[in-house]
Amino acid sequence: MLEVAAGTGEHAATFASRLPHLTWQPSDPDPAALASIAAWREVSGAENLLPPLVLDASDPGSWPVMSVDAIVCINMVHISPWAATEGLMTGAASRLPPGGLLFLYGPYLEDDVPTAASNLDFDASLKARNPDWGLRKLEAVRTLAADRGLHLLERIAMPANNLSLVFRRR
Repeated sequence: MLEVAAGTGEHAATFASRLPHLTWQPSDPDPAALASIAAWREVSGAENLLPPLVLDASDPGSWPVMSVDAIVCINMVHISPWAATEGLMTGAASRLPPGGLLFLYGPYLEDDVPTAASNLDFDASLKARNPDWGLRKLEAVRTLAADRGLHLLERIAMPANNLSLVFRRR
C-alpha cells in the first residue's frame, strides 16, 4: 500500500497498526512531514510500516516505487496544485496492476449536490493561501482518472462533507 502525501504520518501509523497483513509505504515531498511520519512510525511500532519516502505526486517519473498493489491519498487533491492530481493519476495508472485500487479522501464539488457552506468557506480559505489550491470538481477528477485508465468504482459519502472515492485500474 503506497500512501501519497502522508502528511504527519498519523494515518499511516493507524492504518498499518490496524491492517498488519498490509505493508504500508508512506511518502511525502515535505521534509517536515517526512520527519513527522518517521516519528509516528517509531511510536507505532508497526513492523509493516516502512520508512517514509520522498515522493512528489506531481512528478510521477521520479516516484521511487515501481509497482504497488494499491494507493491511498488522503486530503491532498484540494491542498495542492492541479498538477499534483494529474501526476497522482499518471503515477497510479503506471504503477498499479490491472484491477489495482486508488483510494482518495477529501472534500469535492459536485454538480448536482449542494455544497455545504463550511466547504465553500474552506475552499475560499485554501484559495486565499494559494490560488492553485481549492476544492476540485468531482467530475474533473473522474474524467482525469478515466483518461488514464482508472475507473471510478465507488463514491462514498463521509462525515464532515467529505467523500471517499475508489478507482480501479482497467
